[in-house]
Amino acid sequence: MTMPLRNLVYETIKNAGSLTDSDLFKTLIKAGVSIPEDEFNKTLLNLEIYGLIKVSWLTKDERRIEIAEKEKEGDEIEKQNRESLEREYEAGFPGVEQEQDIQE
Repeated sequence: MTMPLRNLVYETIKNAGSLTDSDLFKTLIKAGVSIPEDEFNKTLLNLEIYGLIKVSWLTKDERRIEIAEKEKEGDEIEKQNRESLEREYEAGFPGVEQEQDIQE
């Protein structure tokens, strides 16, 4: 059974860490996978939409491709600190009613 192209591309990127689109294309050709450029770009776009990879432009004709980092859930103390800082920031704007004032 063959591996779907999307999975093969993802595994190749995952093993490399980060690489350019031309390096990825060459690696796939060496692995015996020959795909048209439009199918290659469509596969990269799908992986980026799914949040699995991150594509950024290095130059006009070259892109950097890397695995997207998943956000780690912070502990409860970090969450409380962030909420406290947000409330303090919002309270720093005079003339803007606070949520508690509106609810009462």
